[in-house]
Amino acid sequence: MTAAPAAALPAADRSGPDPVVRTDHGPVRGAAHGSYATFDGIPYAAPPVGGLRWRPPAPAAAWHGVRDARAAAPRCVQMPPPGAAAGAVAGAEDCLYLNVTAPAPVRPAAGRPVLVWLHGGAFLGGSGGDYDAGRLAAGGGAVVVTVNYRLGIFGYFGHPGLGSAPPFGLADQQAALRWVRANAVRFGGDPDRVTLVGESAGALGICAHLTSPAAAGLFQRAVLQSGSCSMSFPRGALGPGSPAYEPFAAQRDVQAAGAQAARRLGCTAGRDEDVVACLRGQSTERLATAELMQSFNRPAYGNALLPAAPAEALREGRFHRVPLIQGTNRDEMRMFVGLSLAAFPIGTDAEYRARLVDAFGSTAAPAVEAQYPAAGYPTPALAWATVLTDRSLACTTLAAGRAVAAHAPGLPLYGYEFGEPEPPVPAGLPQNPGFPYGAAHGFELPFLFPS
Repeated sequence: MTAAPAAALPAADRSGPDPVVRTDHGPVRGAAHGSYATFDGIPYAAPPVGGLRWRPPAPAAAWHGVRDARAAAPRCVQMPPPGAAAGAVAGAEDCLYLNVTAPAPVRPAAGRPVLVWLHGGAFLGGSGGDYDAGRLAAGGGAVVVTVNYRLGIFGYFGHPGLGSAPPFGLADQQAALRWVRANAVRFGGDPDRVTLVGESAGALGICAHLTSPAAAGLFQRAVLQSGSCSMSFPRGALGPGSPAYEPFAAQRDVQAAGAQAARRLGCTAGRDEDVVACLRGQSTERLATAELMQSFNRPAYGNALLPAAPAEALREGRFHRVPLIQGTNRDEMRMFVGLSLAAFPIGTDAEYRARLVDAFGSTAAPAVEAQYPAAGYPTPALAWATVLTDRSLACTTLAAGRAVAAHAPGLPLYGYEFGEPEPPVPAGLPQNPGFPYGAAHGFELPFLFPS
């Protein structure tokens, strides 16, 4: 089929079975699914490859023919799956694409609400294409946009030679929001009714945008699922001896980690700018190792995009005044405890007590144990998971909400707890006798995005 020039197409063409929508960069052909239509793999920025690696997203190139948007684009490079062969790469660096799902028929300027979804995955994994938004679009009457953004070393690397560069993955998300602002109306959405929704790392990304001057006006509401702006993990939360965890890092710390990575990769000669040039010359395979990916999954603050850690910015009242919903799952940390039980069992009161001491210190641990006695739970492992859920997510979500309410008392602010007693358990999770997962981390997602 010969594509018509973009200028000859109306904003939406419903004459055939598959709709065509003209974006500000060119027309795209989607796929009709009865009550909704999908448009997958639309570029919202230039491929961040070659000289664009570790740079803020650049504008995508325009096209003139009708672009096929009926197949998902590659996911961004991410943690290699367990058991992957050495040198195997999951995803591609050319990955800055988004997907639009709109109620059918697609009517430009229909004024529908817009929902932009930021996936989770610890800033190391996931993809916008993993989520089927058909039910949200058809049942909720919303235009839904799911987004790919750079991950791991490709999204959150820093180095003195890059200066105060922003977290590239977060800059990608803002570029996608700017695309939505320019194009939502063409898919029937209202660019002034954008709700930004994210789960886990996606919610942490929203924390950044809530406190980022560059995100002003890009969204009008936000929903944070299982990712508090004040979130932190105590020592030992992810296994005995694991360090305490904060989701955001100071720019200088990310730069220091980048300098160390450069030395491991043999990029040491010349000025800092020469080192960065050497790093840009490294292959995707050489950079996408588990060790290097995991070294860069904390967005840096102390730059123009993210001047301060979101928790600090909230406490000081420096955030966008938009209505918020935030919440957690009742058994969040059972996911992480369940994954580690085989290697680090918690079968006795003594093992439980040792975990408490590791996390809270010998002085505070008895007070925590008094509030969460092992005898009050079916197993010590479930007691430990409850402690971690409250300490890492439930209490920190309340703290973030209180900070918002203190500075914006009239702002609509809602909280929720997902407590489905027997939600579907994702395939592949280990089954531990006497340790039900309950409403664990991420278990609400099938209710939003049924596959």
